[in-house]
Amino acid sequence: MLTKFETKSARVKGLSFHPKRPWVLTTLHTGVIQLWDYRMCTLLDKFDEHDGPVRGVCFHSQQPLFVSGGDDYKIKVWNYKHRRCIFTLLGHLDYIRTTFFHHDYPWILSASDDQTIRIWNWQSRTCISVLTGHNHYVMCANFHPSEDLIVSASLDQSVRVWDISGLRRKNVAPGPGGLDDHLKHPGHTDLFGAADAVVKHVLEGHDRGVNWAAFHPTMPLIISGADDRQVKLWRMNEAKAWEVDTCRGHYNNVSCTIFHPRQELIISNSEDKSIRVWDLSKRTCLQTFRRETDRFWVIAAHPTLNLFAAGHDSGMIVFKLERERPAFVLHANVLYYVKDKFLRMLDFGTSKDVAVMQLRGGSKANVYSMSYNPAENAVLICCRSPNPDNSTYDLYAVPKSSDSQNPDAPEGRRSSGLTAVWVARNRFAVLDRTHSITIKNLKNEVSKKVQAPNCDDMFYAGTGSLLLRDTDSVTLFDVQQKRTLASVKMSKVRYVIWSSDMSHVALLGKHLITICNRKMETLCSIHENTRVKSGAWDESGVFIYTTSNHIKYAITNGDHGIIRTLDLPIYITRVKGNSVFCLDRECRPRVLGIDSTEFKFKLALINRKYDEVLNMVRNAKLVGQSIIAYLQEKGYPEVALHFVKDEKTRFGLALECGNLEIALEAARALDSKACWEKLGEAALLQGNHQIVEMAYQRTKDFDKLSFLYLITGNLEKLRKMMKIAEIRKDTSGHFQNALFLGDVAERVKILKNCGQVSR
Repeated sequence: MLTKFETKSARVKGLSFHPKRPWVLTTLHTGVIQLWDYRMCTLLDKFDEHDGPVRGVCFHSQQPLFVSGGDDYKIKVWNYKHRRCIFTLLGHLDYIRTTFFHHDYPWILSASDDQTIRIWNWQSRTCISVLTGHNHYVMCANFHPSEDLIVSASLDQSVRVWDISGLRRKNVAPGPGGLDDHLKHPGHTDLFGAADAVVKHVLEGHDRGVNWAAFHPTMPLIISGADDRQVKLWRMNEAKAWEVDTCRGHYNNVSCTIFHPRQELIISNSEDKSIRVWDLSKRTCLQTFRRETDRFWVIAAHPTLNLFAAGHDSGMIVFKLERERPAFVLHANVLYYVKDKFLRMLDFGTSKDVAVMQLRGGSKANVYSMSYNPAENAVLICCRSPNPDNSTYDLYAVPKSSDSQNPDAPEGRRSSGLTAVWVARNRFAVLDRTHSITIKNLKNEVSKKVQAPNCDDMFYAGTGSLLLRDTDSVTLFDVQQKRTLASVKMSKVRYVIWSSDMSHVALLGKHLITICNRKMETLCSIHENTRVKSGAWDESGVFIYTTSNHIKYAITNGDHGIIRTLDLPIYITRVKGNSVFCLDRECRPRVLGIDSTEFKFKLALINRKYDEVLNMVRNAKLVGQSIIAYLQEKGYPEVALHFVKDEKTRFGLALECGNLEIALEAARALDSKACWEKLGEAALLQGNHQIVEMAYQRTKDFDKLSFLYLITGNLEKLRKMMKIAEIRKDTSGHFQNALFLGDVAERVKILKNCGQVSR
């Protein structure tokens, strides 16, 4: 089990995934409904209008709505865009256990402790049917994904299947049968008032109250979980329904159980603090995940992604059952990757994608990684299991030619080992379960054992070398000389990506990227808030990587940024020019276009290729505050000037790089006193007294203006200043100007007018 996201809260009783956005709703025993973004790991919103625990919740598949039901007997329909409850449906007389939207019709299905199931029309806001028949609390009721059926589970120890085609014919025409079926039976509007919903099957077999029941997405199967600690599988046809088998293993009440939407699996959870995964065909328990102290109450599957959520006593977890990262390796212009049970080869030059050979062990084997040897055209396929002792690797010789429709299944040489990596043309290293390293030849025979530093994983590091990972560091180890060459501190490295010339390496952790040179000297480290997924080096020496929701770049000096956003995670295999070649989670090769201008511009600046910089400045559409801030921070304000349209920013940048002409243009456009004052100051420092004069004139700074004329020897303008002071009745300024001019008569006149006469 791979935990993707975990919340801490009060007991979680209800869960619902949004069909398209990375959101999950949780309903709590405290009465609060929480909306979480499980990709960004943030709480987006809280809805707090129910009194008492909220048990049922469901997102609508198209509208911005969700429905909730609680112990206050109320069903509330909410608009999450408007962040409010838009109406409340009243009618149940006891706690409401589950609430679900119908996938097509404007209906809500609710199950309650008042022993009834109700169907509501959320458009007319009325109850259109009440299903009675259970004689204890109804713990759960679910719509069938495609037919007019409902399944319900009750503490009366029964599971009931209800036919609601009558209700559909009455309320929604024409339905799954089409218009012909609707016209063939016009009399179905019931002369004798036939019931809208009738019990089709009653499934009895549990010895205690049943807590959950659900339909299979495509097959006529039902799964149920009960307080008798059993998970039961039922099959049905038009005439009857019967018990197929029982999954035994839980040792407390089974709270919830569902079918895996896309695989032959059953998932159940229980008050015994465990989640169990069962094989649908064999009904055997495949995996068990336990918590220390928290009982599980509910489980939900994402409608399209391989994600599940489980609610327990102190929060909830969003998890996957297995890794979805495809195993691949790139050599020159060819990508080898594993899809289903085949090794495929994609030639980037011709875009030809063919199956090369069939792998041993079928599609059940979880291929973790692979290593390719071009000299011998051989491949190592590593499979990991939850129990490291069961991890294996296979050595295959890749067939030279193969029928892509029906590829060969060559016999591989299988041995146990955590990881196998090529270290020479005819040698590979194996890390075994005791964490010691052995070197083997092409016949899979041990040629020697290597005493290496303690490690729990290893990666390729060029011919004759390995990168060995322990809990808090990565060591470059020479296999021939059996000695450590270098080491770098970084905990839990998951992937290692070398540049094509092996001069740089990117070490990828869950949230951390460390870029080193060949000597394992750290050049930079980048921390990400979301998970780092994959990466590749482009031809210019920039590392392009993906997180859960972005494609980003990292330059070896530590500069990094976003290139574009992603809806779903991808795994980069190669970067060439403005194209990112990648595999998605379904292992489909894809090519995404990117705009590489930003990082190429920064790279040109770092490498002092100013002709490239100027070319980009003239032709590229580089805009935004980030690039301006970057240029300012790195000491290139004159380059930033070319991008800026905002006059205020232009003015600041022009002053910073001493470009008075552009500063003057901007000051004229802004025409604010503060700008003219700053411009006057800057121009004075540069000795440009014409601009200083203009600045002082605009700010009406007469004293400074007079002093400027004095120091520049402009007596004519100084006389003008004296006249202006006289007109303004500024006696002090008038006297000062007369003093500057050495005009004794004028000073005597001023003093007389002020009454300053000597006695």
